[in-house]
Amino acid sequence: MVKAYPTVSEEYKVAIDKAKRKLRALIAEKNCAPIMVRIAWHSAGTYDVKTKTGGPFGTIRYGAELAHGANSGLDIAVRLLEPIKEQFPIITYADLYQLAGVVAVEVTGGPDIPFHPGREDKPEPPEEGRLPDATKGPDHLRDVFGHMGLSDKEIVALSGAHTLGRCHKERSGFEGPWTSNPLLFDNSYFTELVTGEKEALLQLPSDKALLADPSFAVYVKKYAQDEDAFFADYAEAHLKLSELGFADA
Repeated sequence: MVKAYPTVSEEYKVAIDKAKRKLRALIAEKNCAPIMVRIAWHSAGTYDVKTKTGGPFGTIRYGAELAHGANSGLDIAVRLLEPIKEQFPIITYADLYQLAGVVAVEVTGGPDIPFHPGREDKPEPPEEGRLPDATKGPDHLRDVFGHMGLSDKEIVALSGAHTLGRCHKERSGFEGPWTSNPLLFDNSYFTELVTGEKEALLQLPSDKALLADPSFAVYVKKYAQDEDAFFADYAEAHLKLSELGFADA
């Protein structure tokens, strides 16, 4: 889709650059890259292409949206980012949460993802049930990501961000990391998926669904063999996710 990005002031651009540096420092200090990617995703992933509601517009900071089951634990990310928001009040929450996701991928060794500022903060959180359920299979993934307007390739590429972080039993009912280094952004999510289950590493039903479904599996195998291809497709898919409903021409 063609984008028509809004014009932001020079002051805003300077604030974004400074906030990027603060985010790099915060992520290094707190080892919080995984939850920064998660808040960016869960904020953007509520977008519905048919109704043009939800999306990356800062509503995830509201108690009503944080209370959604899929967002368990994201109050931590909101709290961590609040001092940066206070330092740069000109920056919208919408932009700050997406910028945090972009920086988190970059500082953990992942691809550079373009960032275009200018998202507005909206007042109304979306209803619950728009994010993926880790216990479900391929049809569910296509349904949920289909509401966002994302393709099979984009679904698999985005799933590769599970190379970062771990599940926490008290939040999701699952426990453990997907990879042996959960603070490194690489293609090991896919290499672990194709080599089979290992003790101490996690594979969710929604992860296994990527290998079980022939259309998804093509990309899983491709990314396991070719990290450059994964990085290129991931950057494209993350950019698209972060701009759902934003700057549509």
